[in-house]
Amino acid sequence: MRKNALLYVGSMTALDQKVALKIYLQEGRDALLWKLENLSEYDLRRPLVPTGTNLLGLLKHVAAMDGEYFGLVFGRPYPGGFPSLADDAAPNADMWATADESSADLIDLYKRVWEHSDETIDGLDLDSPGRVPWWPKNPDTTLGRILVHMIVETQRHVGHADIVRELIDGQAGLRSNNSNLADGDQSWWTEYYGQVEASAQKFRDRPAGSRAEQQVDV
Repeated sequence: MRKNALLYVGSMTALDQKVALKIYLQEGRDALLWKLENLSEYDLRRPLVPTGTNLLGLLKHVAAMDGEYFGLVFGRPYPGGFPSLADDAAPNADMWATADESSADLIDLYKRVWEHSDETIDGLDLDSPGRVPWWPKNPDTTLGRILVHMIVETQRHVGHADIVRELIDGQAGLRSNNSNLADGDQSWWTEYYGQVEASAQKFRDRPAGSRAEQQVDV
């Protein structure tokens, strides 16, 4: 059924569409967890860019979004809610793990959240109505739109996690069973990096949109 849902779009039924969307959502969830594997607590938590992006914070944020969009939006809020999203929470409280939040607890939370979310997905039709109170201009929505929204949201943050993980230990790739990267060894990647950098150097003092001067033998 997965093959039909993903490849034969033209003949998809509403059920096939929901199956396909759910597959893409779950692939993003699984990839995000994979990005956290085999790292120390420090590496899971440490910020790697000036805006503070960190792996465990990304998971904490996506867990809250998954829970709110498939929970509160459809009248079945996740039990206990998400304190990091409360009105009195500090800015960006959902984007990092405090000292009393263990990685194991946050990973378990994410898994429990998506089980709750999947009950919503499985129990409703794609055109089932929902309401997003934090979308003031157009709060009315459907399950189908929220599925697309959360696929985008999840995969966007998986991309963040991919870069953060590479900065930590060089590990990269699309998912555990398919890196989707060029099949090269370390020397190939070093050479490739040098090639990209050499090309970029030609534009160090040039405005955006320009081309490097071409040397013509005469």
